[in-house]
Amino acid sequence: MTYRVKEIFYTLQGEGAHAGRPAVFCRFTSCNLWTGREKDRHRAVCRFCDTDFVGTGGPGGGRFGDAQALAEAVTAAWAGGRGDRAVPYVVCTGGEPLLQLDDAAVRALHLAGFEVAVETNGTRDAPAGLDWVCVSPKAGAPLKLTRGDELKLVFPQDGAEPGMFEDLWFPRLLLQPMDGPDREQNTKLAVEYCLAHPQWRLSLQTHKYLGIA
Repeated sequence: MTYRVKEIFYTLQGEGAHAGRPAVFCRFTSCNLWTGREKDRHRAVCRFCDTDFVGTGGPGGGRFGDAQALAEAVTAAWAGGRGDRAVPYVVCTGGEPLLQLDDAAVRALHLAGFEVAVETNGTRDAPAGLDWVCVSPKAGAPLKLTRGDELKLVFPQDGAEPGMFEDLWFPRLLLQPMDGPDREQNTKLAVEYCLAHPQWRLSLQTHKYLGIA
């Protein structure tokens, strides 16, 4: 299988339960909810996406002919140490990574010494062996992954209210204010919701506040 990757880079995880953890981000191209092109946004299932996942021209990006080549590119991007207290960590994201991430890629990344996480919209089945599964449901998209390590809901979304997901198999429920011109108001609403429903925790996109990738 050829893996099409927009970019591979080393940074801090900016959001969710692992916020602040050093990680390699492996951003796959393509998504099943939007083409990624502005001319198509009005037709997208997810219209608030703020990520560029089109093409393979980003730093570290390209086409990788097999899982070993992909794992080597991820390994080359890791700039941290290794050991019991510094386990290399890769976040497979997109776009929608589960259009491409498969068993072979997960095995190759494990053999390279990485813990493997995925950030997905939850509309496709996940390969076996993932160390961390973060599902971010989108209104209007059928949810197939109903269990994982964290559910991170962009808020507010009409048709994807938090109560719809509280009985699924996720030990961590995170509410993340929708970015954009209404971010301040959305943050206020998310804070109020978490205070009234303490099973939810607030997730902020700290990388945006810090100005890092």
